Amino acid sequence: MAQKQRPSELLSAQSLLHVFRRARKPLGFGELMRALGLAGRQRKDLDELLHVLISEGRLIRLKDAFGLAEQMQLVAGELEIQRSGVGFVIPDDNRRKDIFISTQDLGEARHGDRVSVALLPGRCGRNPEGRVVRVLQRRTEIYAVRIQDVRAKGAWLGQSTDAKLGFHMLLEAPKSGLSTLPVKDDVVLARIGERLEQNLWAGTIQAVLGRETELAVQESLVKFNHHVPTVFPEPVLDQAEELPEAPAEDDFKGRRDLRNLALVTIDGETAKDFDDAVCVQRTKAGFTLWVAIADVAHYVPPFAPLDEEARSRGNSYYFPKSVEPMFPERLSNGLCSLNPNVPRLVMVAQMDFSPAGKMTGADFYAAVMRSRARLTYKQVHLALEEKDQAAREKLRDVLPMLEQAEALAGALKALRHGRGSLDFDLPDPEILLDVQGEAADIRSRPRHFAHQIVEEFMIAANEAVAEFLTRRGQPMLYRVHEPPDQDKLRNLFKLLGRTELGVSLPKKSEPADPRTLQAVLAAARGTDLEFLVNRLLLRSQMQAKYTPDNLGHFGLASRCYAHFTSPIRRYADLELHRALKSELSGGGPKISPKRLKALGDHLSTRERRAMEAEREILKRVTVMFLMDRVGEAFTGVISSPTDFGFWVELSEVLAEGMVRLSSLTDDYYAFFPERQELLGQRTGRALRMGQKVRVILDEVSLARLEITLRLAPEESAQGQPPRKRRARH
Repeated sequence: MAQKQRPSELLSAQSLLHVFRRARKPLGFGELMRALGLAGRQRKDLDELLHVLISEGRLIRLKDAFGLAEQMQLVAGELEIQRSGVGFVIPDDNRRKDIFISTQDLGEARHGDRVSVALLPGRCGRNPEGRVVRVLQRRTEIYAVRIQDVRAKGAWLGQSTDAKLGFHMLLEAPKSGLSTLPVKDDVVLARIGERLEQNLWAGTIQAVLGRETELAVQESLVKFNHHVPTVFPEPVLDQAEELPEAPAEDDFKGRRDLRNLALVTIDGETAKDFDDAVCVQRTKAGFTLWVAIADVAHYVPPFAPLDEEARSRGNSYYFPKSVEPMFPERLSNGLCSLNPNVPRLVMVAQMDFSPAGKMTGADFYAAVMRSRARLTYKQVHLALEEKDQAAREKLRDVLPMLEQAEALAGALKALRHGRGSLDFDLPDPEILLDVQGEAADIRSRPRHFAHQIVEEFMIAANEAVAEFLTRRGQPMLYRVHEPPDQDKLRNLFKLLGRTELGVSLPKKSEPADPRTLQAVLAAARGTDLEFLVNRLLLRSQMQAKYTPDNLGHFGLASRCYAHFTSPIRRYADLELHRALKSELSGGGPKISPKRLKALGDHLSTRERRAMEAEREILKRVTVMFLMDRVGEAFTGVISSPTDFGFWVELSEVLAEGMVRLSSLTDDYYAFFPERQELLGQRTGRALRMGQKVRVILDEVSLARLEITLRLAPEESAQGQPPRKRRARH
C-alpha cells in the first residue's frame, strides 16, 4: 500500500498547477485547500505560493478565485512603451510574437513593468493585439524626474525624464527633509505615490542629482533609467580586498613562463583595464601569435560574491566620464589588469599561421607574463602607418615585433575578407571632453590599421578557442550572429534593383550569404549610394547573442565563434575561460545545457541594456552640445524617410535630427517605403535616403530628446516651380 503523502509534500508549484489543470476551471482559496488536502495551519503557506505564481504570471487573481493564465488566453511579459504612447509586450515565451497594446488598453501599467495581457481578436497586422489585465511586477517605484516648477514651499511639479513614461508628478519633500532643495531644471529621484489624475501622480523626493545640463547628472540619470549598478555590495568589496596586490610565486607553479616574451598591450589612450596582450614572431613556416588574456578565473571562483555580482552585471558599462566595471577596481585596474613591467597570470592562445594567414596549429595553456609596454592605437598608427620617426624611436624596443604583427594582421584580414566577413563603413561617434569634463565636441572616432591589428588577433583567438572546445565536446556559450532578416534584404534588393547597383545584386535563386552582401558593399563603395547601402544592410542584420547552440557568426562569416578575450569586462568570456580550464585539466563538472541557455539569455539581455544606455547618453550629450547652436546651418544626409518627415545625419557634428513634413510648404509629400523616398505631388521633388541636404538647426529639447531641423532656404527653394518673368514694355 502506497504511503500517504504529508500535506507539506503536496504543497508545491507543480502540484498546485496540476490541481488547476485537472479542475479545468478557476478555483477559490477554500477549494484549493480541500483539493490539496491542506490543514488550517498551512493557509499561510498556500497564500504565499499563490502570491509567487501570480507574480510570475502563471496564475491570475480573479474576483473570488484564481485562474490558470495559460487557459485564459493570457500572456505574461515585459511592457515597452514607445514615444507615441502605444506599447508592446515582449512575452516571456520567446516563441510568441510581441503583442501590440494601444494607449487605452495600457491600464495602470508603466514602461518596463511585467504585465499579464489578454489577447484581443481581429487585429490585422504583423503583431497580435492585447489588453493589460494586471501588473505582475513594477519595474521600479522610484523615477528620475525633472523639476518644471516650484509650486509652493515644499511642493514641486516635475515630469519623468524618460520620454517613454511621459507622466507628471506633484512632489513633496520626505519627512526627514532634504539637505538641498531642488530648483527649476534640477533632476531628482522620486518615489511614486497615488495617481491623482490621468497623467499626474503624487511623489516624494528621495535625492537631488543636480542641474540637468551637467554631464555627470546626465550620466547618473541614464544609469538610473537603465538600472545600471553603481555600487558594489559589501561582501564583494570585502572579497576583493582579501586578494593580494600582485601574484605570488606559488601562483606561477604549473604555468609556462612567458616573462621574456615581447608581449604588449594596445588600447585607447583613456583605457585603464588591460585584459589582452599580443606578441608575433616570424618563423620558417610563417608566423606564431601569442594572445595572452588576464586569468580572472584564477581569482574569482564560481558562486563567490565576486562571481555572483559579475554575473548579475553581465558586463562593464562605459560612459563619457565614467565606467561602471564588472569587477571592483582592485581587480579590473589592478591585479587582473596587464599593466606594464609587473607579473600577471594569463590564459594563452598560441597560434601558428602560414604566410597567407591560415592557421596551422594552436595550443592553449596557463602562463605568467610581464607586459613590455602599454601602447596606444595612436602610437602604433604613427609608428607603423605614418612612419613618424619620433614615435618609432620611442617604440624601438618593440618596433620589430609590431612590424611582424602588422604583416600577420594584414594576412588575417585578407583571409577573413575572402571568406565574406562584413565590414560596415559607418561613423562611430566619440565624445571629446574639455578640461571641466563637459562635452567639447562629438566627432567620428579615428580608426586606423592599429585597431585592425588588435581586432584580427582577438578574432583569431576567439575562433581558435571555440573550435578547440567544440571538438572536445565541452559545453560552452557561443557568440552567434544569425543570418539577416530575409524580408528586409528582399526590400533592400528591390530598392537597389532600380539603381546602377542592380547588376551587383544576387539573383533571386541565390542565397544571401556573407560573400554576396560583401560584394554589394564593395560595389557601393565610393558611390552616392554608399551611405544608403551600408545603413540598410546594417538594419537588416540580426542582433548577436550568447547561446549554447553553435549557430555560427554571419557577420564574421565564421562557423564557430565565442568570446574569450575580455574576461575583465564580459562575463561570457570568464565563463569560457572556466570551460577551457576544465578541459585542459582533464575534465570536471560540466554546466548543464539548461543552465547555459539561461545564462546566455541573461548575458544577452545585459548586453542590450549596456548598448541602450550608451545610445541614450550619446543622444543626451548630443542634444546638450547643440543647445547653443540653434539657427546654425549644417550639411547632412537623409538617413531615414518616414510618412511624417525624414531624419538627417549631420556631417559637421555626429548627430541626427528630424525634418518634419509640416515644415515643408512647397508641396504635399507622399511616402513610398519600398523606395525609401518622399515625393512631392505637385513638383515631383524627391527626398531619398542617402541624399545630401543642407539644413538649419531649428530646436533642441532635452526633455523630449529631440533635435528638430528644417531645410535651408536654398533647399526649400528647389521645390518651387520657376517664376514667370514679367514682360518689359
